[in-house]
Amino acid sequence: MRVLGVDPGLTRCGVGVVDGSPGRRLAMVGVGVVRTSADAPIGERLVLIERGLEAWLDEHRPQAVAVERVFAQHNVRTVMGTAQASAVAILCAARRGLPVHLHTPSEVKAAVTGNGRADKAQVGAMVTRLLRLDAPPRPADAADALALAICHIWRGGGTDRLEQAVAAARAARTAQPARTVQPAARSAEKAVRPQEPAP
Repeated sequence: MRVLGVDPGLTRCGVGVVDGSPGRRLAMVGVGVVRTSADAPIGERLVLIERGLEAWLDEHRPQAVAVERVFAQHNVRTVMGTAQASAVAILCAARRGLPVHLHTPSEVKAAVTGNGRADKAQVGAMVTRLLRLDAPPRPADAADALALAICHIWRGGGTDRLEQAVAAARAARTAQPARTVQPAARSAEKAVRPQEPAP
């Protein structure tokens, strides 16, 4: 499975692509950040984030997108900016029909380090180790994006398979009534049609 992790932010939106599956070795495909200027109008910044994410989606063709779930902080302005960038990431993925999964920071930390309260340095160190990198990705937003992708590969793979099975079952149920409509319609037609007199 190839997953694009997105650590949403207006100034720096971390992005990281990881290949792997549960129980197998992970491989980093790409990592970076989409940057915008704090002086630019909000609309322009969101357009730049969209263009940057679309470029990553075009280049790496992930099968799923993992985005950090926005949670309440003391700084409302920071939360709003993070939520806006998160919405852009979800929109870009949904436009392509890609499954989008939201993971809380504590879920990601627990999946990668085993400790839901790990700090950024610990997350960066474990990402470096798991992906066999020479050094932790910089800035921390990039490392967090890789951690999101790793978290989803390890925790979300089963969820993806379950959703695919449910979708297949729904499609099969939808197709079945179409085959039984005609006999039912013929029975109704016979009941309504006047009987011809016997010769």
